[in-house]
Amino acid sequence: MTVNYETPSDGVCLITLNRPDKLNAFNRQMRLDLMDATLRASADADIRVVVITGAGRGFCAGADISVVNDKYNVEDILNTEYGAFLSAIATMPKPVIAAINGPAAGIGMTLALTCDLQVMGEGAYLMSAFANIGLVPDGGLSFLLTQQIGYARAYQLAIEAEKIDAACALEWGLVNRMVAGAGVVENALGWARSLTQRAPIAMALTKRTFRAAAQSGLRNAMAFEAMTQRTAIASEDCAEGAMALLEKRQPIFIGK
Repeated sequence: MTVNYETPSDGVCLITLNRPDKLNAFNRQMRLDLMDATLRASADADIRVVVITGAGRGFCAGADISVVNDKYNVEDILNTEYGAFLSAIATMPKPVIAAINGPAAGIGMTLALTCDLQVMGEGAYLMSAFANIGLVPDGGLSFLLTQQIGYARAYQLAIEAEKIDAACALEWGLVNRMVAGAGVVENALGWARSLTQRAPIAMALTKRTFRAAAQSGLRNAMAFEAMTQRTAIASEDCAEGAMALLEKRQPIFIGK
């Protein structure tokens, strides 16, 4: 399998890109396998948090250009195969953590930034490598970078294809945590386990709300928040959270 699917602890799913000899560069089979894995995690009611990482010394080196040929319809592949799993990550009602254990280049960088949260190894780097082979960023990277670091800096990174080390990525807000040594996956899994104790409905609605806010104006964001809050406040988890606060105890959220 080009993608491994594990459940290392209750409520946590670990998805590992598994082409280490190619630095986990995408071929067609890995695109399809990652789509299957993300849909499986999204549909499993027992999974509350997902972690995505790469096998070996890399997160994902991008697309495997050795399999590109005259029959390679890049527009169709981006819209269907890449677009499918990237959209599944962005829209699934669960937080997805990228454990960036090594280079994340090209569409690998897009994958890392599409996740909701990022833990990055001290020796890893992000790289919008497209310009080095005469291409433009794809998979939504232009949107993600412009949203997170602004047009001027995003454009510079895209045309110069600079490596962004972990310290810089953390300073710019592209990742949430920087981890020394080889503890990237364990740190991400520990974070995932802590998030399984949070209210699933509230986490799902918050993700949906913030994703929508990034693509809309203030008034639309306020209206969307009001709509999702109406759903959240009617949940059993909300009632449990309020009762636990009054009783000065830890809440037990059941996702209802």
